Amino acid sequence: FGKALDERGRDYLERMQGAAQRMQTLIQDLLTFSRVTSQAQPLESVNLTEIVEGVLSDLEIRIHQTEAKVEFGTLPELEADPLQMRQLFQNLIGNALKFARPGISPIVTISSERCQIHIGQAEETSDVYRISIADNGIGFDEKYGDRIFKVFQRLHGRSEYEGTGIGLAVCAKIVERHGGNIEARSQPGQGATFTITLPAC
Repeated sequence: FGKALDERGRDYLERMQGAAQRMQTLIQDLLTFSRVTSQAQPLESVNLTEIVEGVLSDLEIRIHQTEAKVEFGTLPELEADPLQMRQLFQNLIGNALKFARPGISPIVTISSERCQIHIGQAEETSDVYRISIADNGIGFDEKYGDRIFKVFQRLHGRSEYEGTGIGLAVCAKIVERHGGNIEARSQPGQGATFTITLPAC
């Protein structure tokens, strides 16, 4: 069939195939976004160190291809949905590998601390874990800091970096479902740091 087409016909066919593939990926990502709440599992004790180790195993080929280094110490145990925690770290670490600076091997550092935050205007405090995922990638202008967590919001063209613009929205929804918060700090060309705040108990 392909041989019967001229060059223009083959070009149209390739464009249609590419569009169909992107649509399939988009539908799958939208399903993932909706399932954060519709197919949520009960919370249980989750060891985040083990979660990250599993994610790194899944990303082993990409880590090898990019000559990346992922550094992390002991991460906390907390009450969470293990599948969603895996998805959260898979998205964030995967992004750190994807948005690397040309010619520079990615370095990803994951750290955590337990601290207290004030609730509302009262004097009450709550114990939380602050977990940071920092990289040395391309970074972004912080004026887009809120935009990146919304569905379909991309800071880079599809031709530059693959993706549907839903991954970070999924991360935000997962963190929200767990009663936490996610924020990003960055400067263009100087990497990015994503900080997740989750209840400690």
